[in-house]
Amino acid sequence: MSAAQIVVIAKEPVPGRVKTRLTPPFTPAQAAGLAEAALRDTLHAVAATRVRRRVLALEGLPGAWLPDGFTVIPQRGDGLDQRLAAAFHDAHRLYRLPVVLIGMDTPQVTPELLDTAVTLLAAHDAVYGPAADGGFWLLGLRRPAPSLLLGVAMSRLTTGAAQLRRLREAGLDVAHLPELADVDVASDAFHVAAQAPGSRFAEALAVIEAGVPR
Repeated sequence: MSAAQIVVIAKEPVPGRVKTRLTPPFTPAQAAGLAEAALRDTLHAVAATRVRRRVLALEGLPGAWLPDGFTVIPQRGDGLDQRLAAAFHDAHRLYRLPVVLIGMDTPQVTPELLDTAVTLLAAHDAVYGPAADGGFWLLGLRRPAPSLLLGVAMSRLTTGAAQLRRLREAGLDVAHLPELADVDVASDAFHVAAQAPGSRFAEALAVIEAGVPR
């Protein structure tokens, strides 16, 4: 078992509050259903990794979608940079272990890929997983510090490059993971579902496409 922790930063999948960029073409309820499926896939991948601790930094309340074995902490801060910095800080304060953080937007992630991130973090200061939209889907820090994230402009095409530059300017040795696609808009949903045909996310999308009431 690796001496590290994985933190998932997520929102409670409530219609109208998650994945709003999926509407249209999906309804708010359908978008929330896809968000819940993506969150379930992500949490179960984390649950299958060989790490010492698993943490969920949550905006909202936990539900039946949360598997056993996770410590739940509330998100803090206003902008995404603040919430990410707080999640790193709070998890590291709770468990004095290196932190690998991911979101709920990459349901195609596998336990093997997460285990690779943890292994790399044992030999590097940071691990960085680029996202296809210009952001990042994973960030691992052996010694988290708010200064590594605060002030980085999030949700832009240049976010990933800015975050990577911040890490390098801090003198960190950064290991890289493969690029993954986030689920932000409808085209992303179909692309990711095709990449992970056996996932809960792909199943939820197929049900919507078939017009089957849920």
